[in-house]
Amino acid sequence: MTKDFTQKDLFSVVNFIKDGKVVAFPTDTVYGVGVRYDDEQAIARMKWAKGRPESKPFPLMVCDVLQLQQVAWVDEDIYRIVKHLTPGPLTLVLNKKEHVPDAVTNGKSTIAVRIPDHRFVLDLLESAGPMLVTSANLSDHPSCKTYSEVMEQLDGRIDAIVDGPCGSGIASTIVDVTEKPYKILREGTISLNEIMEVLKK
Repeated sequence: MTKDFTQKDLFSVVNFIKDGKVVAFPTDTVYGVGVRYDDEQAIARMKWAKGRPESKPFPLMVCDVLQLQQVAWVDEDIYRIVKHLTPGPLTLVLNKKEHVPDAVTNGKSTIAVRIPDHRFVLDLLESAGPMLVTSANLSDHPSCKTYSEVMEQLDGRIDAIVDGPCGSGIASTIVDVTEKPYKILREGTISLNEIMEVLKK
């Protein structure tokens, strides 16, 4: 049975996350579903909920550059990108720090990280810590933009859902910044040109 929350229930949602629960919530793009990044059992349960291939790692959400630096290496260029283009629909593929468990990245040396432009999610991340968050839908199904769409696909497969409106409905741009030239892995509302303009300033 999937439990219902509203965005006013932040304290309860934080406790659910800290207890290793799988929770869906609105973001600035589409509905996301997330767990604590350091809880291997919760990660496995989120993979089961989505029917996701074991080899595909989840992206990470953080609330600010300080949380980002806890999990990934941030040089001057990356810091400038984060400062000027986040919070927002931009996911950066970065080199992870050695202490980040292999279960978080499925053994990869890189990690995809985003700072969402959504007050509830930022408050959630600030209180619960960095979270692995992916789109709240079954694998190979459309992304969900509403509470009812999420429940249609994931009711009974996740522990809780937070009701509320999403933002643009467009998934974030994904950019690999582990080596130059930087490479767009998924097109979104932020272009590679915008990123390069920030670096020229």
